[in-house]
Amino acid sequence: MIKELPAAAQLQGGADRLLLIDPLGYLDFLRLYSGARLVLTDSGGIQEETTALGIPCLTLRENTERPITIEMGTNRLVGSDPEKIVAAAYSILDAPPASDGRMPPLWDGHTAERIVSCLLESARDIGNASNEVAVR
Repeated sequence: MIKELPAAAQLQGGADRLLLIDPLGYLDFLRLYSGARLVLTDSGGIQEETTALGIPCLTLRENTERPITIEMGTNRLVGSDPEKIVAAAYSILDAPPASDGRMPPLWDGHTAERIVSCLLESARDIGNASNEVAVR
């Protein structure tokens, strides 16, 4: 369902391209923004997902709990100042799309394997410690 946005009247010629929708489920939302040239958010999870998808992200906050997204250059903190947000958005949209596809080193899809390896190593260490105690 389309909703009215009173602030849309302030947009210069862009209000007719603004569409507000009801909340979406995760997969529908992911599908919606997966083809975006730019995402504006205040969500930490979206900051990570746009990094994984290689989509530039502007975070409308002064801080982030996902600093790796800033370090990778896929996310920028722009705060809540409308002028800064617009300037940052135009700087991304006016530039050619980035194609470097930078991904954080441990975001390689092998996290579960590393966790299992650590658990097995810990189990071996516990087993070895138990054997040492029994031998004494």
